[in-house]
Amino acid sequence: MVEKPVPQGGVEPEQRAPTQPHSLYHTLRKPDLTEAKMWGMSPIDQMICRIQFRRATYKGFYTPPETKGRYVEYPGYNGGSDWGGIAVDPVRGVIVANYNDMPNYNRLVPRDEANKKGWAPRGEERGGSMKKSAEGAGDPQWGSPYAIDVNAGWRLPLTGLLCKEPPYGGLTAIDLRTGKTLWDRPFGSARNNGPFGIASHLPIEIGTPNNGGAVVTAGGVIFIAAATDDLIRAVDLKTGKTLWTDVLPGGGQATPMTYEVGGKQYLVIMAGGHHFMETKINDVLVAYALP
Repeated sequence: MVEKPVPQGGVEPEQRAPTQPHSLYHTLRKPDLTEAKMWGMSPIDQMICRIQFRRATYKGFYTPPETKGRYVEYPGYNGGSDWGGIAVDPVRGVIVANYNDMPNYNRLVPRDEANKKGWAPRGEERGGSMKKSAEGAGDPQWGSPYAIDVNAGWRLPLTGLLCKEPPYGGLTAIDLRTGKTLWDRPFGSARNNGPFGIASHLPIEIGTPNNGGAVVTAGGVIFIAAATDDLIRAVDLKTGKTLWTDVLPGGGQATPMTYEVGGKQYLVIMAGGHHFMETKINDVLVAYALP
């Protein structure tokens, strides 16, 4: 670790440390956003996103939160390696990590303003705007001086597409000893995603939001679902290439498990879906085995 200077200002500037630790081993963080990375399905969408970018406060990874206007949080809280965690092959000395690469478009909301809006812990709303909003749209941060108005993923209001250019998620292999990236690829296809919430059915690997972990076998195969395309994949640990896929009956926002019984190997995953990832909800436990 090394301490580096970070941006100051924002709310409660006296509470802001002048430096923050930066890893010398490895980081899943991508380069800072630029206006050129703003994206859209049409030139108008891209123009709107570029205008929003210019109007927002953005000073890089440690951008201080603001109340006067929007600020960009990148990666957002669904960014980097999320609750799926990482998988480790201790024999080959390789870390496998799937990650998200999306910003949030935020504003801190003073407590008085949030109270007037009726923002409160879930189940205790008082008819405010948060009651009918998606998760993360108006988080009350109860007991603190500020609530937070979150545009999770920085979406456009009409099309629902993200302002940042794809990929929005990836899968990477890291050398456990040195921290060097062995390969890094977009993870997740566009088959279930598209403008206005309409599935495009395109098998293009654009890199989608993903939540759920991976498992690595002794044979050097990664099994992972996690993405919003409801696919489970077998991936070559050495090259990162997809070896096999299958369509799950629900979203695979879970970590698969593999085990052996009587000389036969099984692969099992809970395809339950996830409301925040907008994948199909189900209650099916899926098991695979070689013939």
